Amino acid sequence: MAKNKSNLIGSWAFLIGVILAVVLGFMGSLSPTFVYVLVAIGILVGLLNIADAETQPFLMSGTVLIIAAALGQSVVSSIEQLSGILVALLAIFTPATIIVAIKNVFKLARN
Repeated sequence: MAKNKSNLIGSWAFLIGVILAVVLGFMGSLSPTFVYVLVAIGILVGLLNIADAETQPFLMSGTVLIIAAALGQSVVSSIEQLSGILVALLAIFTPATIIVAIKNVFKLARN
């Protein structure tokens, strides 16, 4: 039961985080407080939402998203809203990907 509850919290954190990232990034209101909130949501997603079977696809997708968002900022730098959305998505996916990667390394080291 606890696994299902943490998965539910992680799923909601992911959904709320992505919606917040898009809305706050589009509005251009990424104050440090909002960035901290997005990072905290990313940590929750990494800790609670990614099961062992989802690790490899999440790491691949998360890495591609981080690279595309980081490099895409220079392409869309003239469009403030798109640049803000990419920064906000980075604030969520970077810590989530790092957490899942660390969990995966520990799992590999145990085996």
